[in-house]
Amino acid sequence: MTTDDTICAISTAPGMGAIAVIRLAGEQAFSICEKVFIPAKSGKVLSQQPANSIHFGKITDGEKDLDEVLVSVFKAPHSFTGDHIVEIACHGAPYIQQQLLQLLVKNGARLALPGEFTQRAFLNGKMDLSQAEAVADLIASSNEAVRRVALQQMRGGFSSELIKLRERLLWFISLIELELDFSEEDVEFANREELIALVNEIEAHIARLVTSFSLGNVIKNGIPVAIVGHTNAGKSTLLNALLNEERAIVSDIHGTTRDAIEDSINIGGIAFRFIDTAGIRTTADKIESLGIQLTYSKVKQASIVLLLVDVTDPEDKIHEAVSDIMEKIDRERQQLIVIVNKIDLSDPSTIQEKFSQKAFSELSGHHSVVPIAAKFRTNLDQLTTELLRTIDLQAVNNDEVIVTNARHHEALTQALQSSLG
Repeated sequence: MTTDDTICAISTAPGMGAIAVIRLAGEQAFSICEKVFIPAKSGKVLSQQPANSIHFGKITDGEKDLDEVLVSVFKAPHSFTGDHIVEIACHGAPYIQQQLLQLLVKNGARLALPGEFTQRAFLNGKMDLSQAEAVADLIASSNEAVRRVALQQMRGGFSSELIKLRERLLWFISLIELELDFSEEDVEFANREELIALVNEIEAHIARLVTSFSLGNVIKNGIPVAIVGHTNAGKSTLLNALLNEERAIVSDIHGTTRDAIEDSINIGGIAFRFIDTAGIRTTADKIESLGIQLTYSKVKQASIVLLLVDVTDPEDKIHEAVSDIMEKIDRERQQLIVIVNKIDLSDPSTIQEKFSQKAFSELSGHHSVVPIAAKFRTNLDQLTTELLRTIDLQAVNNDEVIVTNARHHEALTQALQSSLG
């Protein structure tokens, strides 16, 4: 399938750069480009050049030379969209890009709509819908994990899982139809145990894909991490230290942070979305009380909770903070890391004594304790290691198929519910 009109657009990121690429796709891609492109070697006609070849020359508008360029030739159907494609690599000045774009439009092309090249690839059968959606995810990828998952899906990883499921379902349907068609014959095409085993296999396959969305969603959107604790425990200082910038106001005055402050950083190729919250304490201030309510709301939304305690605080205050947060978190879904802050204000023996106190006795084995001095960035590397440890990245590292699209997850969930009755 090809389309009648020829489209063009800037394929590189907006702004100034050394090089920009203008893409031209459609039946008239070669003839339009030939009107404005003069190859360095005379006699070259783009439509007669080999596919996947590159040619040096200049772009002219009448008698005026616009730029020296490299032109890449891709012939249908062996191109990204399945159409004839010409990609013009010009110098990256925004003025040159716009002039070249206008020149192509003047000679018969039209400006492409957002996502139209990928749409044509889908309509021409070069990729299915899940692969087309993965192209957008790959372009928008902000860390290594998102890139790996999106690239795998763009190459057909998720599609292949659906094909396998479809084949198993068709096999199940064929067995049922045979049994119905020959129900009066003394022929057994599949016994009940085999049919049940096949259904269980299909359900397990769908369930695994549905379950993978919990990891895929946080990888794609960033893992939410709530920083909580009593006032003046050092939450804003920790956020600033992690971000390596003065993002939150730091003050000795209790209750300085009243609203949640959010920002993201990449740690080990994973995006973590940190949320600095209002300090927890009993207060008559209505605005601060609203901030504390928001803190508990953010705790419920987080995948990881960082509880900051001040090493100089008395044992009962630390125990109160730990007990309070243990009541608020979902121990099955959320990870808790207790951060003992301000170790620069205490000697090592005192710190060790704090760890042996009952304040930490409620913590189960998978909830860790990390001593730091946020003001001086001491032991931040230990904290980032713990953050990465809380996320099971085995599926990503093994290049397993992970569902990241909410629409895919909803469709698979409905399929699973239907199979379970």
